Amino acid sequence: MSTPSNGSLNASQAVPRQTLTTAVADRLRNKILRGELREGEQLRQHAIAAEFDVSRIPLREAFRQLEAEGLIKIIDHRGAIVSALSPDEIEELFDIRAALESVTLRQAVPRLTDEDLERAERSLAAYEQALNDESDFDVWGELHWKFHSALYAAANRTRSLSLIQTINNNADRYIRLHILFSRDAHRNAKDEHRAILELCRQRDADAASQLLEQHIIKAGREMKDFMKRERQ
Repeated sequence: MSTPSNGSLNASQAVPRQTLTTAVADRLRNKILRGELREGEQLRQHAIAAEFDVSRIPLREAFRQLEAEGLIKIIDHRGAIVSALSPDEIEELFDIRAALESVTLRQAVPRLTDEDLERAERSLAAYEQALNDESDFDVWGELHWKFHSALYAAANRTRSLSLIQTINNNADRYIRLHILFSRDAHRNAKDEHRAILELCRQRDADAASQLLEQHIIKAGREMKDFMKRERQ
């Protein structure tokens, strides 16, 4: 299985000193989500420290942050490696997403403003446009999250949104691979996103949350099957 990659640990400018741990974590997270650092790949501290021009201390703190998010694993006598989720773990992530996101959307729908819906519409349009061009692979996850989070924000459930985003980060690289290699999934997801947005416009909280739950669970089942095939 291959993913678009610009190469691991390319030279770049030094990280700003004032937020070292956060900045290092953000940049490593972005490399993982873009597929530049692939599942099972070892993260070599000396190479990353040299690239980012930081000491080992903020780098180790960034590793611990990413481990808490589930993106990397720290293994005794081997160091940090990019996490590789099993097909069953991927399906479980999507089941958790379905439960949390459907509840959050149900809370949000009655509170959605015209501005919220317009923001969701713009994000969805940008996402659909990006999906038509494989060169935009690295922004698919970001735009997908912008669409969903635009609908959830009105729920005013800060902790839930933070947890949902963490789970989406864990699933993002697999979501993009699925879309990249399965255009049928892309077309079906597009239609379902549009239907969810329309139900939100109609302020039908129950129908919107039910469709969202079905949409995510189905995607999880498809993702599980897809990853089983790819790894065989």
